[in-house]
This record gives sequence, C-alpha cells and structure tokens, in this order.
Amino acid sequence: MKLTRFGTVSIIAMTTALTLSACVPTPPGDSAGLTGTIIGAGASSQQSAQEAWVRGFQLANVQATVEYDPIGSGGGRDTFLGGGAIFAASDRAFTVDEIAEEEFISCVPGTGILEIPAYISPIAIIFNVDGVDSLNLDADTIAAIFTQAIDRWDDPAIAEQNPTVELPSQRITAVHRADDSGTTANFTSYLAEAAPNSWDVGSIEKWPREFGGEAAPQTSGVVDAVTNGTGTIGYADASRAGGLGTVAVKVGDEYVEYSPEAAAAIVDVSPFGEGRGPTDFAVEIDRASTAAGVYPVVLISYLIACNEYVANDRVDVVRGYLNYVISPEGQQAAAAGAGSAPISQRLFEKASAAVAAIK
Repeated sequence: MKLTRFGTVSIIAMTTALTLSACVPTPPGDSAGLTGTIIGAGASSQQSAQEAWVRGFQLANVQATVEYDPIGSGGGRDTFLGGGAIFAASDRAFTVDEIAEEEFISCVPGTGILEIPAYISPIAIIFNVDGVDSLNLDADTIAAIFTQAIDRWDDPAIAEQNPTVELPSQRITAVHRADDSGTTANFTSYLAEAAPNSWDVGSIEKWPREFGGEAAPQTSGVVDAVTNGTGTIGYADASRAGGLGTVAVKVGDEYVEYSPEAAAAIVDVSPFGEGRGPTDFAVEIDRASTAAGVYPVVLISYLIACNEYVANDRVDVVRGYLNYVISPEGQQAAAAGAGSAPISQRLFEKASAAVAAIK
C-alpha cells in the first residue's frame, strides 16, 4: 500500500518553549554540547513523553532544539516518508511490505530504517457514567459495546460482570478516533485477538464507518468527548485518562487493571516480529495471553529514524536525542511525566547499539 507523502511538516507544535527544571535527569555524557535543530512528527499518545524527553535532552544540550508535532501516527509516518521530519513517532511500526515498497526520502536507499519501541503504555478504556469509577469487562463485551451490539449500560452482559455496581438504564455512546490512529490499531488488534467472534474486522487504524459511534480527533479529542459526554466510553493512552472511569480487562480468570507494570509484563512475554531488518525492533504482542498480571490492551509506540541519512548535518543531534530517549534516565523521565513503562535491559542494549551506528 502506497502512503501519501508530505514534503514538509504541515504544522509544528513547538515544544522548544518548555520550561526546564533542575529535577530533570542529565542525559548520558556523549550527547552533551550538541548543536542544531531536528524535527519529529507523529503519535499524539507520545506527547507527554516527548515533552519530558525534550526537557531532559535540551537541559544538557542548550544549543540543540527538538521540535515535535503530535499530528498522529499516520501523519508522522507520511511526513517521515516525504522527508519533512527527520524522525517519526508511531503507535505502530511500518509493515514489512511498506518498508520494502516505500521510498524513504531522507534515508540512503538500501540502508533500512531503525524502529525502536521506546514508549510502552497501557491503553485505558475510559468511560463517563455518573457514580461509577471502575468496571470489569471481558474482551467480547468490550467489542460488543464498540460495535453497538450492546448499547445500554444496564445490559446483562455488563451487569453480570459487575454485580455490585448500580448501572443506569442509559444509552452508551462509544467514542473512537476520527483520524488514522496507531492507538486504534493497537486497540482493535486486542479485540481481534482476544474476541475474534465479536470483532471480525481485524487490526485497523481507521475506525469502520458501519459501527457508528462518535468520532473525535487525536487522543485529546477522544478524552474531551468522553469527559464532556454522558454515558460515554472510549479508548486512549492511559497517561491521559485523568479522573475518568476505567475498565479492568479480563485476562484468564482474573480482571486486570491497567498499570505500567502490567503493560511491561505483556511486552516481556511477546516476541519480535519476523522478516525484519537487524535494527527493526517491532514487537508482536500476545494480546490473547492468559498469563497472570498482564494487561493486553497495550500501546507500543515507536521512534523511527534512518540508519543512514542522505543529509548528515544533523545526525549527531538525532543520535544524541534517541540515545537519551532510550537511556535509563530518559525512560525514567517518561515514566514520571507520562506514566509509561521503561523498556527492558535486553531491548535497551539492542537499541543502543543500533542508535550508535546511525550515520
């Protein structure tokens, strides 16, 4: 499938005016003193983490600037493809076919791309029902709600899993992303694997029109629509859940609430994808796992860069920034600022070697 190309970033949501704080950890020494500006674009789910990473990186590199535009995963990949961004952030990796077929304008042909799952976070299923803070739901019920096969909060399928909760006789309004979204791809991937009898359209970035519901742009739009609605339910990166009600998802015989630890646990039991290059660390998440303590509705968001750039005048800044992002200091900054789960030592070691080889 050919993707639409953009030669330049349409709108740059500048993060350079961020307030720097003495509490932000200093990046590793080999990135200190860098100079120049780099532009990235992509997933809105990463916005809070990107703000934390930019603060930490620029604290140690006062003459370096990182601009990040949270235009969504699809927009970020398209912009990177067209050479308008030097790195992308995406809630899904490029597919093997896309990598083989597409021309990455900024990358030297034949050198491949680097894809690092640098941001790991649960996707919270959020809702706004008066007097209800938490619900237990299995995958089939969640799928039925978002396809509108279940359209009232006091439906027996919901009530049976929540016998102590007083559910209103109220219509459900399911909110989904209006744009092509990696969060949607991750959420629907969970439904496709964990509830194949109730969700038969697979893993998709664009919400199916036939399912109806309310559409909202980007993560902030979904959160706003659920917050300001009545009887609403949606899905969003857990860092943006705020004070909304959330769903504990049935895994095996237990209901598991979202947490960074439970999100990290599902990643640890999942393999890397097949047929990819040596610097492509795309993960195949086992969303149907019944292992204890795992939360399968998880978002793995990637940072994507060239292994070798056509124009190498900003390579040092790219290398330094990605090195900080994946470092223990950078991962802890994101955990504190966005509630994400730090990557494992095994992944850090692999990704660190790949980042060091960028040229």
